[in-house]
Amino acid sequence: MMVLVIGDIIGRPGRRAVSRLLPDISREYGVNLVIANAENAAGGIGVTVNTANELLRAGVNILTSGNHIWAEKDIIPHLDGEMPILRPLNYPCGVPGRGYLLTGRVMVVNLIGRTFMGNFDCPFRAMDQLLAGLHPLPPVIIVDFHAEATSEKVAMGRYLDGRVSAVLGTHTHVGTTDAKLLPRGTAYVTDIGMTGPVDSVIGDDVEAVTRRFLTMIPHRLSVGSGKVVLDAVLVGIDEGSGRAVSIERISREME
Repeated sequence: MMVLVIGDIIGRPGRRAVSRLLPDISREYGVNLVIANAENAAGGIGVTVNTANELLRAGVNILTSGNHIWAEKDIIPHLDGEMPILRPLNYPCGVPGRGYLLTGRVMVVNLIGRTFMGNFDCPFRAMDQLLAGLHPLPPVIIVDFHAEATSEKVAMGRYLDGRVSAVLGTHTHVGTTDAKLLPRGTAYVTDIGMTGPVDSVIGDDVEAVTRRFLTMIPHRLSVGSGKVVLDAVLVGIDEGSGRAVSIERISREME
C-alpha cells in the first residue's frame, strides 16, 4: 500500500495547497491513505473544526497534531468523537482525545517529544505500552513523532525499527534529507517539512518573526505569504509483513 504523510500544514496557504495539489498527487502515485499534521492549520497555530473538515474534504484521511492541539478550544470536544484526529499519545492520563487510530489493517500513532518541548510522559515507554497492550496488532503502523530534537527523533526511529512500518518526524517545519529504510524495515525521516509559504520563517511572516527576535517582546505571529509548497513523504508498505519497501520525498509548488 502507498501512504502519503503531509508535513505541518500552515494556515490558509497550507490548506489551499492541500486542496489543490493532493488530488493529483493521490492519482499519480496510487495513494491508499493520506495522513497530515494539522496542528498549525488555523491561522498558523491550532486547528478548528472548520479547518479540520476542510482538510478532510480535500482528501486527508487522518489528522495528527502536537503541542498546539489545544490552541483552538472548539476542536477539543471533537477529539473524543468521530472526527479522525489525534493528539499525542503520551499526554497524561485523562486528557481529552486519543493518541492512535485504527483504520482497517493500519494503525496511525501520534507521539510528542520531550527534549525542548515539555514535561510529557515518555514517548518511548508510551509506545512500548501501546504495542504490548493492543491485540491483535495491525500489520501496518505509522508513527508521527512531533519533536524538536533531531537526536530524539533518530533515537525513536532506531528504537522502533522493525516494530512499526514508519517513524516520520514533524514539528520543525524544516525538511531533512535523511529519508531512508532502516535495517529492520521501518521507513524513517527526521522531519517531513511543512506545507505553507516558503518565503517565511518556518511558515510565519518574516518581519514579525524578526521583530520578536530583536525585541524579545512576545506577540502573535501572522502566517507568511508568497510561494507555497506542499512537503510530504510517500511510504510504500508490504501489507502482509508491515515492512516498508520504499520512502520518497514529495515537494510540490502551488501555482
